[in-house]
Amino acid sequence: MEFNITTPALLFSAISLWMLAFTNRFLAIASLVRQFVALYTEQHEEGIYRQLSNFRTRLQLIKYTQFFGVLSFFFCVVCMFLIFAGYILFAEIIFASSLIMLMISLLLSLYEVFISIGALKLELEKVKDFQDTKKGRSRNGNGPEN
Repeated sequence: MEFNITTPALLFSAISLWMLAFTNRFLAIASLVRQFVALYTEQHEEGIYRQLSNFRTRLQLIKYTQFFGVLSFFFCVVCMFLIFAGYILFAEIIFASSLIMLMISLLLSLYEVFISIGALKLELEKVKDFQDTKKGRSRNGNGPEN
């Protein structure tokens, strides 16, 4: 394989989109955190506290996902500079490091997705509990039957 300046340049658009996606994800979660904190100050429910705990973990993962994404991007820039300066062996090592940083970022992202699914399960549990409570009242004659 021929290694030239276009090789690391190929990652520029991918890493940039990756960073944009996680910035948007961060902003969405930050908005949700503000809403849940306001809810928690009004009503100290365990479910709200569990969601806030989940958000805390997800925000940490997003922080590290972005950190490794930025490192990957930085290593790509350094790699291009080294190619430009004629240090091909060092450029290849830095490029390999950039790919490793990108893989770490991707793995952290995957883990964050699983945690995110856990947050949605918490919300779905509330609906199920509500429905179970509603059905229990119907069976006892204390509420309308569905």
